[in-house]
Amino acid sequence: MKTAFLFPGQGAQYAGMGHDFYDHFPEARFVFDQAAAVLGPEFLEVIFSGPEEKLKQTENTQPAILTVSVAIFRVLESLGLKAASLAGLSLGEYSALVAAGVLSFKEALLLVQKRGIYMQEAVPLGQGLMVAIMGLSHNTVEQVCHTARSKGLVAPANYSCPGQIVISGYFAAVKLAVDLAREAGAKKITELKVSAPFHCALLQPVENILACELDKIEIKKPSVPVVFNVTAKFADSHDQIKLNLVRQVSNPILWEQSVHTLFASGINSFIGLGPGNSLSRLMKRIAPEVETFSVEDVKAVEQLFK
Repeated sequence: MKTAFLFPGQGAQYAGMGHDFYDHFPEARFVFDQAAAVLGPEFLEVIFSGPEEKLKQTENTQPAILTVSVAIFRVLESLGLKAASLAGLSLGEYSALVAAGVLSFKEALLLVQKRGIYMQEAVPLGQGLMVAIMGLSHNTVEQVCHTARSKGLVAPANYSCPGQIVISGYFAAVKLAVDLAREAGAKKITELKVSAPFHCALLQPVENILACELDKIEIKKPSVPVVFNVTAKFADSHDQIKLNLVRQVSNPILWEQSVHTLFASGINSFIGLGPGNSLSRLMKRIAPEVETFSVEDVKAVEQLFK
C-alpha cells in the first residue's frame, strides 16, 4: 500500500479546528505553540474561537490552516504513519512542503501570512469572486468563462474533479459566468468562502513580491516527493519549486491532473490531513474505487489506527 497525504486549501477553515489535537497530543501542541510564538497568542484564539469573520481574513486563514494541517501531520508522523508522496491544494501546497522538509514551519507561517496579505491587496475586497460550478464538462466551463469576459476577467481557477471547476475573476464577470453556467445545465453552483479571486491573472502583481520573499528563505530538497499544483508534476530542484510557488498565485490549480500523477507513480491510498473533508470528497469523484480517508479530528485518528 502506497499512501499520499493531501492537504487542504483556503475555504476549509472553521473556528475550533484542531483544538482537540492541541488538547490530546503534545506533538500538535508544540506546533500550535510555535505558531503562537511567531504570530502572537491571539492567533490561537482566532483559530480556536474565531470570530469567523476574523478567521476568514486571508492573512489569518492561510497561517491558520497551515498550522492545523502541520499539527495533524506531526501527530500521524509520531504514530509511525508515513507518506510515499504529498500534495496540497493551493495553500495546502505549503503544508505539503513543510511536511516534506522543503520549508521550515516558522518560515512557512510568515510566508503564507504575507502571501495572504499580498493576495488580498491585489484585488480590493468585494471586487472579486470565486465559485465552484458542478455538473458541466471542463470544456463547457471554459467556454462560459470566455463568453463572460465581456464583463471583465474570469477564468478557471481549479480543475477540482470531473464535473467540477472553480472559476475566479471580477465580481460582475463571475456572476455572468454563473448565469451562463445555469443556462448550460449546471447542477450546483457554490460561492467559495474566500476574500479574493485567487488563481487568476488578477493576482499577477503578487508574483514578483512573492518571488522576493521566497528568495529570503531556504528551500531544501523534498524528503518525500511532492506534486505541484501548476504543473501536476513532481519537482525537487530549488528553482523549479520556487517557480511553481510563484506561478501558483495567478494560474489555475490542476488538482484532478495532480491526483492522476500520483496514481501513475503507484499511489493507491489517500489521506486528507487538515480541516474539513473537501479533498476526500473530491477524491471520491476522481477515483471512487481508491481508498480515501480524512483526518480532521482526534476521533478520525482513532479510527485510522483501529
